[in-house]
Amino acid sequence: MGSALSLAMTEVEGLPSVEVVTWVPLARRRLAERGFDQARVLATGVARRTETPCVGLLTRARSTGPQAKRDAVARRMAMRGAFAVGDRVEVPSSVLVVDDVLTTGATAAAAAQALRQAGATSVHLVVAARAYS
Repeated sequence: MGSALSLAMTEVEGLPSVEVVTWVPLARRRLAERGFDQARVLATGVARRTETPCVGLLTRARSTGPQAKRDAVARRMAMRGAFAVGDRVEVPSSVLVVDDVLTTGATAAAAAQALRQAGATSVHLVVAARAYS
């Protein structure tokens, strides 16, 4: 599925040209449960198809727990400060963040904030699916 979804993601009209592709990382516990990081799989495919380097820029600064049962306000509160960029990581000015699903945008906003604080001036997002209520 990762190959098919990443292909579809690269065919989005207006997909920006960036210096690097990265992904929203899973928490360690979720990664251990699943055995793979779906956003990383998608980012790798997007990077390959756009001939852009794929670099893991973000880490989970803290565990946020499952977001599924939280409303938008609770999601934003839970995601504040959830991501960090390592001290030895050089963040380019333009970054494309890849994630699997966009619900309220709280996760994407937290990831973008961490990247901007680390030096990115342009942060874009592409997702495989958009959740609607």
